[in-house]
Amino acid sequence: MNAKPVHAAQTLFPVADDCLQVGGMPLTRLAQRVGSTPFYAYDRRLLSERVAHVRAHLPPAVELHFSMKANPMPALVQHMVQLVDGIDVASGGELKVALDTGIDPGRISFAGPGKSDAELARAVAAGAVVHAESERELRALARIGNALGLSPLLVLRINPDFELKGSGMRMGGGAKQFGIDAEDAPRLLALCAALGLTVLGFHIYSGSQSLKAEAIIEAQAQTLVLAQRLADDTRDPVRILNIGGGFGIPYFPGEAALDLAPIGEALDAALARVKGSLPDTQVSIELGRYLVGEAGVYVARVIDRKISRGQVFLVTDGGLHHHLAASGNFGQVIRKNYPVAIGNRMSAAHEREMASVVGPLCTPLDLLAERMELPVAEIGDLVVVFQSGAYGRSASPQGFLSHPDAPEVLV
Repeated sequence: MNAKPVHAAQTLFPVADDCLQVGGMPLTRLAQRVGSTPFYAYDRRLLSERVAHVRAHLPPAVELHFSMKANPMPALVQHMVQLVDGIDVASGGELKVALDTGIDPGRISFAGPGKSDAELARAVAAGAVVHAESERELRALARIGNALGLSPLLVLRINPDFELKGSGMRMGGGAKQFGIDAEDAPRLLALCAALGLTVLGFHIYSGSQSLKAEAIIEAQAQTLVLAQRLADDTRDPVRILNIGGGFGIPYFPGEAALDLAPIGEALDAALARVKGSLPDTQVSIELGRYLVGEAGVYVARVIDRKISRGQVFLVTDGGLHHHLAASGNFGQVIRKNYPVAIGNRMSAAHEREMASVVGPLCTPLDLLAERMELPVAEIGDLVVVFQSGAYGRSASPQGFLSHPDAPEVLV
């Protein structure tokens, strides 16, 4: 008999003989194969199923891109390249990982508010599409193109005059470091013409981590209207339109999974409305967290069990240095627990208790679960943090206190 899942994310991973299965392998055996804890494990079956789920709901004409910043593990990126239409990168390092997959460089887009001239030169030389975010970048691209004898593949990233309502992270609307303010776009489009730069289209990204279908529908409709307006100010046909993503995943109690069906239906209708003014435009959606977040787990081993004034502490060999987001220190205003389980004690037969899961660091911030109901765990048991496929290892301060790095495996 299996225990009631602590969170819907737990239902994505099977349980057999009291043990969580990841990639079809019992967690205890996987830990033996990795050779040490803590580690991250990503399930390729879940990755493939999530891409198929998105494609089943998107209009067929819309391309699907993977935003590598969510998880730049090379093996995972190689797997995703086979499933999606493009890869979005945000640094020279990510550009190298993308190019190493063998993908057509024209399917790589490079965004980010602080691209160096060296990064811009590498992108132009490789044939990647640069999403320019400032006048400085446009002038640099013109110089680089002239020096290399190449025409940069260029898209303007636009800071829209609206935001994705209810998003966990607002990337547009108001004063932002991202992109070119929508009202300044006509001036910079004219500058591009004067510099001899061809603008292929626009990247309009208003927010991320939304669980509200109606908010995403509204933002996508506003994005397409803005793209129509911008098209009137450019001398070049709009060939590319990246409308961002914003699809969220549920992390905390009370949050429900995002329903893609109404989003896909509304987007199909909105595209039909703008087809006349954007006849040659390839529309793409850029998703990171939504594609990979639920396919990963973080696994740490209990190395001590302590009771302090009646409170149980499970001390593990992992912590915020590997998984900053789960500790609550990656943007949470009020700390909430990620879904956590004892991976080798998954049946309902185990006695349960209230316990806090902490790491080995000398800071009270090193907290993976606070006063959470869990099976009674002992030294050697495996703590599992779900929803760990995005913004985990690469978004954490692994050098803090010089503990060993956490390896990653794709299974």
